[in-house]
Amino acid sequence: MLPILSAKVLPILLLVASNVFMTFAWYGHLKFKAAPLYAVVMISWFIAFFEYWLAVPANRIGHEAYSAAQLKTMQEVITLSVFVLFSVFYLKEAITLNHVAGFVLIAAGAAIIFRS
Repeated sequence: MLPILSAKVLPILLLVASNVFMTFAWYGHLKFKAAPLYAVVMISWFIAFFEYWLAVPANRIGHEAYSAAQLKTMQEVITLSVFVLFSVFYLKEAITLNHVAGFVLIAAGAAIIFRS
């Protein structure tokens, strides 16, 4: 089996991809404030449909190598990482020192989850 298809690596790649979709589903519409709310909700649901096709297999495959708590922790750290990039490059919002400090604390908590 290719290393990228292993139960340790593939779930991480799938979670990254799913989080890109979900970040656009949840926050992408913020650039289109004039669009009616019903339209952005429907478009968000459409985008989220594809996110589920990545997240569910990621968790199913990943549970062979990781606990559910570890998978959830990975997902949260990946979510924050994707969100920071999205926020800076798509929304053009600055990340402040407070944001960085908060994210570092969350990452420290995540590290505790993976300690043996």
